Amino acid sequence: MTRYVIRRLLWAVVLFLAVTLVTFVIFYLIPVDPARQAAGKAATPAQIQEVAHRLYLDRPIWQQYLHFLDELVHGNLGYSYANRQSVNETIKQAAPVTASLVIGAAILWLAMAVPIGVYSALRPRTKGDRAAMGFVLAGISVHPVWLGLVASYLLAFVPTQGSFLGIHFPSFTLFPIQGYCNLKGAAPGEPCGGPVQWAYHLVLPWFVLAIGYAAFYVRLVRSSTMEVLNEDYVRTARAKGVPASQVLRSHVLRNAMLPVVTAFGMDIALALAGAVLIEFVFGLPGLGYVAVHSLYQFDYPVTLGVVVFASIIVIVANLVVDLLYAWIDPRIRLS
Repeated sequence: MTRYVIRRLLWAVVLFLAVTLVTFVIFYLIPVDPARQAAGKAATPAQIQEVAHRLYLDRPIWQQYLHFLDELVHGNLGYSYANRQSVNETIKQAAPVTASLVIGAAILWLAMAVPIGVYSALRPRTKGDRAAMGFVLAGISVHPVWLGLVASYLLAFVPTQGSFLGIHFPSFTLFPIQGYCNLKGAAPGEPCGGPVQWAYHLVLPWFVLAIGYAAFYVRLVRSSTMEVLNEDYVRTARAKGVPASQVLRSHVLRNAMLPVVTAFGMDIALALAGAVLIEFVFGLPGLGYVAVHSLYQFDYPVTLGVVVFASIIVIVANLVVDLLYAWIDPRIRLS
């Protein structure tokens, strides 16, 4: 197990260097003068040259990349060209928003997909199974942006008027249409905060981001569970008189979850990319929202910092999934 962990760690380092190198070269090839952007529109040629020297922009690209890695090792991602704010601080403010969205959606899609998939596998070709497959078809077919706009209109924009025992209540909306609330509490100048308001503002984004993944995972869990149910060791356990619940828990689910764990690691990366669209629909100031706005302003340090930070998160997530996969199936460590 130790050798396996060391190999995976070394591979993660190599992958990180490759990602940073490719990202840095892409930004280097963009036909915009970063020094002019950093110095401002009213800067003189001498000031632009001074800024270029201070930012290492007048050096060869390999020296710029080594300087970038050195700053990155020391935890410095640079400063924004637009507002001179530290990129670290910008990411520190935006990362919790994206993390709240992606982690909450991931928990939601697993909570929906695993029970439905297992139920569908245990009762194939029944009405419940057909309903689950209908959910899969609808979830995969619906685009998250369209679903987000429709959900925002019906549940957050159109007022609902309630009545009970002949008593009419004032019209209200079920969910907020946009915005984000801090989990820890409202900071000075913020309209809301706290766990309740935080979850209340994220219910719709969680649902919209999770629905497509939940549909895919229902199908994955169903097919994986049905395959494991037909294995010899499952039939042997049943023949020995092991209770059905114990067979399902000890023999079926542990092996049926292996493809789910593998897919989950890759889908976290996809969810980070898909979160950009959800953040724009619901006005969430997350990493994707910040990255796109910085691209509009040609604020490359912010965009590069977000890309590098997101790459680190994806690499770490895949490393954790690899180690978890090896823990679930010891045969992986020997291959």
